[in-house]
Amino acid sequence: MNIMASDRDDTDPLLGGFSSPRSPRSPRRQQPQEQQSQNEKLDADGFTAYPASRAPVATGVPYMRNKCTTGIDGPIIAALTILCAFTRLYQIGKRATVTWDESHFGKFGAYYINRTFYHDVHPPLAKMLIGLSEYLAGHNGTFRFKGAYPEYVNYTFMRCFTAMFGIGLAPLAYLTCLQLNMQRRACALAALFVIFDNGLCVMSRFILLDEPLLFFTAASLCSVAGFQNIRHRAFSCEWWRWLLLTGCSLGLVSSSKWVGFLAVALVGLYTIEEFFNMYIDFVPARTAARHFGARAVALIAVPLAIYMLCFKIHFSILNRSGPGDSKMPPTFQVRLKGSPLGRQPFAVAYGSQLTIRSMYPGSGLLHSHTHMYPDGSQQQQVTCYSHKDANNDWVIVKPAGQDFNYTSDPIVTVRDGDTVSLMHKNTKRMLHSHRAHKAPITTDDYEVTGYGSSDWKDVNNNWRVEIASETSSAADGELHTITTLFRLRHAGTGCLLSAAAVNLPSWGFRQTEVTCRRTANRPSASTASLWIVERHTNPRIAPMDLRPLVRGSFIGDFLRLNMEMARSNNALVPDRDKHNHLESSPWSWPFLIYPMRMLGSWRKGDIKYYEVGNPLLWWVSALTCVLFPLQLAYYYVCRRRRISNVWAPGEELHFWNGAKLLWGGWALHYLPFFLMGRVTYLHHYLPALYFALLFLVFQIDHACRRLLGTGMQRAVVTVWAVAAVAVFCWFAPLTFGYVEDIKALTHRQWLPTWNIYSDKYVM
Repeated sequence: MNIMASDRDDTDPLLGGFSSPRSPRSPRRQQPQEQQSQNEKLDADGFTAYPASRAPVATGVPYMRNKCTTGIDGPIIAALTILCAFTRLYQIGKRATVTWDESHFGKFGAYYINRTFYHDVHPPLAKMLIGLSEYLAGHNGTFRFKGAYPEYVNYTFMRCFTAMFGIGLAPLAYLTCLQLNMQRRACALAALFVIFDNGLCVMSRFILLDEPLLFFTAASLCSVAGFQNIRHRAFSCEWWRWLLLTGCSLGLVSSSKWVGFLAVALVGLYTIEEFFNMYIDFVPARTAARHFGARAVALIAVPLAIYMLCFKIHFSILNRSGPGDSKMPPTFQVRLKGSPLGRQPFAVAYGSQLTIRSMYPGSGLLHSHTHMYPDGSQQQQVTCYSHKDANNDWVIVKPAGQDFNYTSDPIVTVRDGDTVSLMHKNTKRMLHSHRAHKAPITTDDYEVTGYGSSDWKDVNNNWRVEIASETSSAADGELHTITTLFRLRHAGTGCLLSAAAVNLPSWGFRQTEVTCRRTANRPSASTASLWIVERHTNPRIAPMDLRPLVRGSFIGDFLRLNMEMARSNNALVPDRDKHNHLESSPWSWPFLIYPMRMLGSWRKGDIKYYEVGNPLLWWVSALTCVLFPLQLAYYYVCRRRRISNVWAPGEELHFWNGAKLLWGGWALHYLPFFLMGRVTYLHHYLPALYFALLFLVFQIDHACRRLLGTGMQRAVVTVWAVAAVAVFCWFAPLTFGYVEDIKALTHRQWLPTWNIYSDKYVM
């Protein structure tokens, strides 16, 4: 084995890094004083993670560290990559029909070709990569990814492009285990586990986001493992290279899916442990400050810059009006080519027809309809609605009693401080509030209704315009379309018209509650009380191009889109009263309780794909991860009881360095799903599975080194490899697509909960 410097430390990782003497295995004799002196010198000169104020303590022969060499590892990596490419690309174009979530992500890729703005719950990087694959495949953006692929869509190339990320998992697994100082046979076994897992394989064969996510997750793990392996050479070029690679990988994985932030959390916890060890090792403040600055740049600034750059590119490409316009504020929409907001009257006048948008993210447009509140005043409902609808239209008029002809009298613009009334165009009801009734959900606020008519002299129909800000250069005190933020203060009660994205029950069609917020109990400057005129029509005022008047803000658009993504993600809640054969709970994932059919038709002649992992690998890796805390407790007890033959010199540090990254990655990528309220699917476990497979190999390597000789170690690795390949081949027909009658595949249903042969639910 090629080695670099020695890898040892005088701290006890199981006790959080506190110094602790170590004893070699009992069968090994204590080394002579001369040899200990040599080892102490080697440790002090060759491996000092951080320059401490005290000298390290020698503990015997240092644990050897791997070094990747082209002559040895190059052919191994090449062979593993070729083998992985075969499993991912074999018959990848077999089904010429849009399969599973290709209908979503393929369509999103087409939006980039058409340059039309859309909205989705995920960050844009992985979808931009899909768009790139479609562009390289010659897709013209006209296919909407429904039904069979037409001849002009090279779907096989698109699938192969995505599969490249799945192919990259095998060499990354090998390199990661090499950086974690496993034996090369164990590194190859880890890559084989990744190659011959049916779940990872089948998900890489379609146009999905999961493979870019998995690839960048694996790259993040490999990078931080490489950085850990070179940490003794602080601030060297290689040290900086691994640190910056880690930061770049974190930026890429978090820009693909928000699940990628779990990898950020893993590296963050690793970094916290590093600084804790610096603290207890009395590292000089100046040295610690240099380390902090380096990590702040590489692990915070670089990922954030990549994340924001992906959105910058996203906004730059999608410069045409599209289906996602309504999720963004009017100041963004007006800058899109073809947006209906681009040309309209600028100054709002009495008699103008308006649509008014709440500036609170997720609220929508001021809306009313003929349905009444079931309680309270039982008057006409007033809500906010996020979609385009004729019931979003309002006419701004003078209060009742003020004679004004809106067709013949001179045009009068609405100004700051004016008292106005708003009439719902379709129902002719007035925007109304009163003290008599509380809002149905937010009971601290007053109810807002549609009530009365334009000729009723009711002060509760009147609202005072308060201009909060003007983003254009026309700061003349007038109410303007798009560029003016304003509040509507109720003339009778002094409360503010507000919408804070609180949804009404089913009687309100789950639309957003609109209330009149009392300024005594809430800040008047709240975003929920800010409104903007989005659409404006008035036959007496000529429309004009508003784009030169609107100032764009990338930071504002970036933050708003991320807030809308969060809201959309939180809205993906399961319906507990209705079974969905695609959904599954996190507790069932590690043990493959509910695999998933990837298409609805399961008849003979249909090409059937089944998302089932390699049961051998899933079940054993799950048990390994679940039982690891007990193993850790055993080693802790041995340490406390000073049992001397538990660890070989340097072995404890090696074990902790690998286990904390692999088991910690599994836990961080799996356990948070128990806290999520959104719908969950089996493929959400795949990032955690990658960590679990590598952790399984880590434990196999750990056990072999401790218990077996070289010959038996090779035998164990061979048995594991053969078993993994055999189980993969057994389920391969469902991975590569099975055409015949499914019942011809006998003995594939290993658990009664699997729905390979039959499903009691109609699909």
